[in-house]
Amino acid sequence: MKAEQISDVCTFHGEGPYWDRRRGELLLVDMMEGDVLVRHEDGSIDRHDVHPRLAGVIRGRESGGYVVGVERGFLFTDDAFSVLEQGPEAFSDTAVRMNDGGCDTAGRFLCGSMGWEGGFGAGTLYSLDTNLSVSTVLTGVTISNGLHFSPSGETAFFSDTPTGRIDALGYDVSTGRFTDRRTFAVVEPALGMPDGMAIDAEGGIWTALYGGGAVARYDSSGRLSEHIPLPVTNVTACAFGGKDLGTLFITTTQENIPEGSEPTAGALFAVEPGVSGAPLPMFRG
Repeated sequence: MKAEQISDVCTFHGEGPYWDRRRGELLLVDMMEGDVLVRHEDGSIDRHDVHPRLAGVIRGRESGGYVVGVERGFLFTDDAFSVLEQGPEAFSDTAVRMNDGGCDTAGRFLCGSMGWEGGFGAGTLYSLDTNLSVSTVLTGVTISNGLHFSPSGETAFFSDTPTGRIDALGYDVSTGRFTDRRTFAVVEPALGMPDGMAIDAEGGIWTALYGGGAVARYDSSGRLSEHIPLPVTNVTACAFGGKDLGTLFITTTQENIPEGSEPTAGALFAVEPGVSGAPLPMFRG
């Protein structure tokens, strides 16, 4: 199984790939540029500036358009990214920024933060409810990454990247609160650090391996079952999309890479992994 490059270098710090089933196109962010990119079926890419400092993660909004996790809160956009509406602020600390997140099966948008300098325990996982209220659901996080939910919504999969783990958290869908936490899988240090993730229809978790130049799959029991190398050291995130959600799209970054040493860093990659992705919930607010 081999990942193929499907774009020129299009980001400095590519992150947050998201397949929008309504338009049949892949969206992603160039995080530190505050840009959302749309990759069309013909492979062309449009870029939309949505925030002056940061765009961390994007999800579809059932009422139309998108919700974006930006530097210290949330932003709403229309389908064309021409109308931008500032949403609620989650926090005011200028030393902290949003990073990654996803929607639960009740339509809440959960988004986690981290210190700009990566300070230990500086991050928090926030929940944007469908009534646009913001609450705290997890504290003491260092680098919040890769939030996905099981089809029932009763288990959340989450990585605090420096721990080297993917955790499974029990989740009460009715209240939007976690009930317990356990280790789902341990990413061996030699493989890299767990970054953004995707979930497949068999309950497998795919994680980008930052510093490890690959994506890996851990099956529903937490066992390493696939390891797919890329020609880029810092792989940031992955998402299922395409026909029948059968393609795994992968983002990469030029961050922490000596200039010119990896000419494809910042490009998009894709692989046909032989398993389909699980459909993702949208934001219902």
